[in-house]
Amino acid sequence: MGNAPDIGDAILASPQVRKITFTGSTAVGKKLMAGAAGTVKKVSLELGGNAPCIIFDDADLDVAVKGTIAAKFRNSGQTCVCANRILVQEGIYEKFANAILDAVKNMKVGDGFSEGVVQGPLINEAAVKKVESLLQDATSKGAKVIHGGKRHSLGLTFYEPTVITDVNNEMLISRNLMHFLVFSNLKADEKEEVFGPVAPLMKFKTEEEAITIANDTNAGLGSYIFTNNVQRSWRVAEALEYGLVGVNEGVISTEVAPFGGVKQSGLGREGSKYGMDEYLELSS
Repeated sequence: MGNAPDIGDAILASPQVRKITFTGSTAVGKKLMAGAAGTVKKVSLELGGNAPCIIFDDADLDVAVKGTIAAKFRNSGQTCVCANRILVQEGIYEKFANAILDAVKNMKVGDGFSEGVVQGPLINEAAVKKVESLLQDATSKGAKVIHGGKRHSLGLTFYEPTVITDVNNEMLISRNLMHFLVFSNLKADEKEEVFGPVAPLMKFKTEEEAITIANDTNAGLGSYIFTNNVQRSWRVAEALEYGLVGVNEGVISTEVAPFGGVKQSGLGREGSKYGMDEYLELSS
């Protein structure tokens, strides 16, 4: 198929190509954006995410657990909209932790073509090692693994679905979690993101604190909130610096909703009529 950088350079240099759309890492997206400037191409970039999942004390616990499981563990935690920071209001923290623990215990790991399997392997050995590294850092700083926390007995790159508690901002896993970086042939500031099946639970006291923690990232793709207070849902959704906000819902992608992020999670939208507009020019 050819060398990817060479193909990319040819597309960027061609005056016949007027539009580039890319889904992938933030590092590569920045390169494409810079390269597109030479011929002033339009770009749509769907890049990395670091999604918060906020559980308020007025949420329906069953709905919140089901939604969090879907948001965190889909594709073994390897999507750009997976919930990477699970913020739980202190009044229901223990109750939620026990409920999600029970749910995770029932998750079957294995071959995705086998009946009942809900979690498959990680993409490669480097991804597994990064999960191990982040967990080691977290536990050395006080986090507790209440389920999983090690390679699965199936071997290869299978990893146990994991839940950890007592997470704080001093831990790498709370700052980067599965939006972490893998060193490859890229330079130190140009690395690829990988993901994994680890759910870190953090406490928060107030709505304002939850919003501050959630927005404390360069990413701004997916986010989730669980609450039965309609006014709060509007208030928090408007305050979150994200392109997508799921309210009492763990699966936020739909063909009629524009998909895309803000900040370093990208430019433009995919899907819906807004995604079609990305390929059109307005004349007047």
